[in-house]
Amino acid sequence: MRTLTRDGGAGVGAGFGFALASAASFGLSGALARPLLDDGWTAGSVVLLRIVIGALAVLPFGIVALHGRWHLLRRSAPTVLLYGGLAVAGAQYCYFSAVRTLEVGPALLIEYTAPAAVVVWMWLAHGQRPGRLTVLGAVVAALGLLLVLDLFSGADFDLRGAAWALAAMVGAATYFVISADDRSGLPPLALATGGLVVGGVLLGVLGLVGLMPMAAGSSHVTYAGISAAPWVPIVVLGLVTAALAYTTGIEASRRLGSRLASFVALSEVVLAVVWAWLLLDQLPGLVQLAGGALIVAGVVGVKLGERSVSAVSIAVGTDPLPAPSSEHEVVAGDAAPGRDDSGVPRRGAPAAG
Repeated sequence: MRTLTRDGGAGVGAGFGFALASAASFGLSGALARPLLDDGWTAGSVVLLRIVIGALAVLPFGIVALHGRWHLLRRSAPTVLLYGGLAVAGAQYCYFSAVRTLEVGPALLIEYTAPAAVVVWMWLAHGQRPGRLTVLGAVVAALGLLLVLDLFSGADFDLRGAAWALAAMVGAATYFVISADDRSGLPPLALATGGLVVGGVLLGVLGLVGLMPMAAGSSHVTYAGISAAPWVPIVVLGLVTAALAYTTGIEASRRLGSRLASFVALSEVVLAVVWAWLLLDQLPGLVQLAGGALIVAGVVGVKLGERSVSAVSIAVGTDPLPAPSSEHEVVAGDAAPGRDDSGVPRRGAPAAG
C-alpha cells in the first residue's frame, strides 16, 4: 500500500518554507482585492484576471519544466483537468458565490474544514488512519480558526451560502490531495501551469455565459495610505497570489504530503489577518492572536502525528512514499541476476564479481 504521507528527510524543511510562502501568497489576496471590490469590481472579474495573469506568468516555466516530455501531460490530462476544474476554478467560484449571501468569517471557516476532509480521504482511500496526535492537532487548529475568524460576535447564517462554502471546501481539499500526488511524474510547475490554464478557461466561460457577474472599476485604490492604479493590485494578484501561491503550494505538498500541507495552510488565515493589518489598517485583536498561536500548536500536533503514521507504515511493511514514475522504469525481470529492481543484492544472493 502506498500513501501520500511524508516524514523526515531534507525535504521537510524546504516543504515548510514552500508551505508558508504559499500561505502568505494566498493570504494576501483578500487584502488586495477588498479595495477593488469596494470600488465596484465584481469578485468574478478579480478572480478571472488573477487566474489568467497567473497562468500566463507560469506558462513558459511549465513548458521548460516538461523538457519536451509531453507524454507526461497527455497521460496526466484527467488529473490536470480535475485540478483546474475543482482546485482552481471550482474553489474560487464557489467561495465568491458563498460570500454573496454568507459573511466572510463563516464562509472561510467552512472552507477551511478542508484539512479534516483530507484526513478522512486519506483514511478511506489510502488506509491512513489518523492517530490521536493528528486528531488532537486538528481540534486545536479548529479552535484557533474560531478565534482568528472572531465568530463569537454573532453572524447571520444562510443555507445556500453554506452549501457554496462546502463546495469550496471540496475544491480546497482536492487542491491538497492532487498537489501531493507525484506518481504521475508531472513536474510541479507543469501541474500548476495546467491547472491555472484550465481554471482560467473555465472561469472565462462562466463569465461569458453570465453565471459569473463581470464588472470593473476605474478609480485608484488605496493601501496603507498609498494610492495606486487598479492594474497594480490586479497584476500582483496574478503574479503573487496565483502564480507564486499555486506553484509553491504544490512544491510544499510534494514534500510534506497532502495532510500535513493542508494543516500548515491554515496559517493562511493568520497571515491574511496580518496583511489586512498592514495594507488596510485592520488591526487584529488579542483573541485573534491567541487563535493564531493555537493554529501553530495544532500544526505541530499534526506533524507529530504524521511521524507516527509513517512509523506504523514502515513497521507493517508498507511504503510511506509513493514512488514517482520515471521515463526509464526498470521492468520486472530485466534486473541483474541476484538483484532486485533497484539493483540492491537480494539477501542470500551471491554478489556480482
